[in-house]
Amino acid sequence: MFDRDKVRLGITPTGWTNDDMPGVGDDIAFEQCVSEMALAGFEGCSVGHKFPKDPKILKAALDLRGLRVSEPWASTYFTVAEMEDRTVESFRQQMAFIKEMGGSDVVVAELGQAVHQQPVFVLANKPVFSDEQWGRMTGGLNRLGRMAADEGMRLCYHHHMGTGVQTRAEVDRLMNDTDPEVVHLLLDTGHLYWAGDDPLDMARAYAGRIKHVHLKDIRKDILDRCTERKLSFLESMLEGAFTVPGDGVIDFAPIFGALADAGYEGWLMVEAEQDPRKANPLEYAKKARAHLREMIGF
Repeated sequence: MFDRDKVRLGITPTGWTNDDMPGVGDDIAFEQCVSEMALAGFEGCSVGHKFPKDPKILKAALDLRGLRVSEPWASTYFTVAEMEDRTVESFRQQMAFIKEMGGSDVVVAELGQAVHQQPVFVLANKPVFSDEQWGRMTGGLNRLGRMAADEGMRLCYHHHMGTGVQTRAEVDRLMNDTDPEVVHLLLDTGHLYWAGDDPLDMARAYAGRIKHVHLKDIRKDILDRCTERKLSFLESMLEGAFTVPGDGVIDFAPIFGALADAGYEGWLMVEAEQDPRKANPLEYAKKARAHLREMIGF
């Protein structure tokens, strides 16, 4: 389905520990996390708060296990005028980090007024940007995208629950208002499903601009109960709304087909934010890896 030399399979640490809620998995050491990633059969990972900050130490630990870094995260705050300089500097630092680690993608999301870390019902309290804020955000993303392209790297925008770019309509506006040559899209299947939109439809619509993928499945019965109870994003995560591909309601086969038909090259990242006390991280990592092998053949 995919060119094996151009598509890599990774997993995020969010099944073991969680940067949005650092107390989750606080008993799980970095070494256990990355060892189990490798044991499950993955070849890369994103970084978490328990990972060594020194790139040389981190690279040595990952090399020992046959892993590499798939992406760093860079939060943007272009919708908050006084945060622009800090946003650009943070992005520059993340570019330098991933370059030293031998990668090329930097994942970004606009977190101005974001509520995904707040104790509020996520669907009813997400930010809605003004036209002025949209202009500042898209202009800033174009700037960062050009910075990345000049360094041979790629900016990949992550639509995210609880932010101003959450729904398909908001993704459409962002894609329309940014330079397709330098602002690419990260498709997150679980976030889009939760927002009430169709991941397959968006995969087909933007297959040529999708350069990074987070594979997140949804336990619909749990998500429905969380919505009825008006739980926050983090409360819903702890309840088990997210899971690994093959364990929820999303059909990944046609999504993979749409990406493969467009010649997708890049990372396919399993990302299931779960409470490790309820969902054994190694067990679910192996379950996800088996599902990927069945779906794409490697």
